[in-house]
Amino acid sequence: MQARAKQKPQVALVTGAAKRIGRAIALALARDGWDIGVHYATSREAAKQTVSDIEAMGRRAVAINRDLAVERGVRSMLAECAAELGAVTCVVNNAALFEYDTPARFKIDALLRHTRVNTAAPLLLAQSLHASLDEDGRGVVVNLLDQKLFNPNPDFLSYTLSKSALQYATTVLAQAFGPRLRVVGVAPGITLPSGKQTEAGFDAAHEKTPLGRSSTPDDVGRAVVYLARAEAVTGAVLLVDGGQHLVSSERDVMFLTEPERQRGTP
Repeated sequence: MQARAKQKPQVALVTGAAKRIGRAIALALARDGWDIGVHYATSREAAKQTVSDIEAMGRRAVAINRDLAVERGVRSMLAECAAELGAVTCVVNNAALFEYDTPARFKIDALLRHTRVNTAAPLLLAQSLHASLDEDGRGVVVNLLDQKLFNPNPDFLSYTLSKSALQYATTVLAQAFGPRLRVVGVAPGITLPSGKQTEAGFDAAHEKTPLGRSSTPDDVGRAVVYLARAEAVTGAVLLVDGGQHLVSSERDVMFLTEPERQRGTP
């Protein structure tokens, strides 16, 4: 009887995979059978722990250090990951810069910083993945977006503009890079405490949705796993937010739920 051909490993690169949502995504993909490139910028020890946890599942992983604001480094990420684990067929653009500003406090440098990391780096990685695929190969890029794009307010202006550009890129890259490359998005709601947000404030914000809960890191991880396998889906954005985008607000929800003494006026 003829021996069954050995199946090639499935390899995914997840940016910002050392901590928080990125770590949850990396672990979810590993549980689904993927080997993982664990990108990190400064969290070396946390990245090593994520690699160790993935290896404990019986999957392979490698930590990859890059500053996503540096073009040359971004362009070489896929090659480094492939050299260690094999050809990459999935990129999850999770890492993001998230600094506070408003229209009244807008500065060009802030927008440029956010755009380099939140928009340009994902574009370069999508370009690199598409170029690396054979003519009959297939791959997928999953861009982490934000429910805020569907429920806008003036807080975090530069961040929001950079993510809006990434949302648009998700559509046009899906058009340009098909059929070899699918490009999709996941838009979480408030998922983990940010900045100076208190636990009480986070819990209150997390409950301000039609479902009485917003997204958890595991929710986001499961959504990414689904889209990584959803061969008929491209150019689409999956909102994973408990319906948070249906509840309009004049301020970012993280400010509305903080005690007055903690909230301040950023």
